[in-house]
Amino acid sequence: MQPSTFNPWTWRDPSALAGGYSGANPDSAPPDGPEPGGDGPDAPGPGTPLDLVGYRVEATDGRIGSVDEASDDTDARWLVVDTGPWIFGRKVLLPAGTVTRVDHLDRTVHVDRTRDQVKDSPAFDPDAYGEPGYRDRIGDYYRESYRQG
Repeated sequence: MQPSTFNPWTWRDPSALAGGYSGANPDSAPPDGPEPGGDGPDAPGPGTPLDLVGYRVEATDGRIGSVDEASDDTDARWLVVDTGPWIFGRKVLLPAGTVTRVDHLDRTVHVDRTRDQVKDSPAFDPDAYGEPGYRDRIGDYYRESYRQG
């Protein structure tokens, strides 16, 4: 279970985001160290801006869509995921804290939520997603989903 201070709007670990390892616990490197060659030849170097638009998004139990937009705001990082026909073309806002790793070779973002948790998330509002109150509501949904297991 995640600690109650979980901030869904920040990347958990820059090396996990860069594909540095795929350990079961995304909050720390695996005890045996990073996977050999985990960064791969196409992984960005330190300080390189990441453009995840177009990457597939995989939940713990299957594909949920592709990244339509991404934010690199310091205090509120997120991905807008276009779910396509899976949930009737609905877009969802995923806080960056749900990302467990990014595979740049496969152009895939892995998140630690199930398809149902993503499907049940608050509706994406393209006019309000930059507002703190809207982000608070989304953040509360994901914080609570961590508490429930």
